[in-house]
Amino acid sequence: MIKLKVESLKLKGLCLAAILFFNLNAFAQTTFEQANAAYADGRYEDAAAGYEALLAEAPDATLYYNLGNARYKQGELAQAILNYERALRLRPSYKDAQYNLKFAQSKITDNIVEQDFFLSTWIRALRNSLKERTWFHLSVCLFILGLTGILVFLLSREIWLRKTAFHIAWIALLFSLIAGLNAGSLHNRDTLRNEAIITQGVVNAKSSPDRSGTDLFTLHEGTKVTIREALGDWVNVRVGSNEGWIRASFLERI
Repeated sequence: MIKLKVESLKLKGLCLAAILFFNLNAFAQTTFEQANAAYADGRYEDAAAGYEALLAEAPDATLYYNLGNARYKQGELAQAILNYERALRLRPSYKDAQYNLKFAQSKITDNIVEQDFFLSTWIRALRNSLKERTWFHLSVCLFILGLTGILVFLLSREIWLRKTAFHIAWIALLFSLIAGLNAGSLHNRDTLRNEAIITQGVVNAKSSPDRSGTDLFTLHEGTKVTIREALGDWVNVRVGSNEGWIRASFLERI
């Protein structure tokens, strides 16, 4: 009798969990459809509120992209750029977000393009071509392949097989290292989140983390900066070749 009651309670628990899961999915789908309908009707504030409600549950590249579109329609360039950047952080190959980001950036005052060495640009593009988890799994698989190659090299008596295993081993281990470094780089980027967007209209960067500091240069809404360090309510940012201190409330991290 007790066993039957336990089984009955487990069954009820599973049923309740299934019902809750179904209701949450239905709610999310309904909210997404309502937000899309609001956007289509030109009610961009309602659309943005719907996308933000869904993003509060879980980050999603499509939702960030849609939110960026709604903010752009409202004339909020900084928020549009911020959300396009967030969409690309989750899905680097998102073509629509890439196009809209470039278009929005062409509308801001400080459209500063980082002048990187071409090799740095290529390495960054390679890193962003896959997600952190994908790079990690690829690194593990290649490492296992490399170890397998080493074992075959050590245990095999056939010359041709030993040579083949040796070359497979060092190539696999080399690319395993590259994949691991890319995974680590993406992890640091997403954990530290040291890239940000200026959200205030006009910001004067100071020589020190204090209002009495000397004005070094001016930044405008929508400019992308790199945060180098934080001190209280101030952050040291770099944009192009310029560095200075601004209040942390003047920006939002990507």
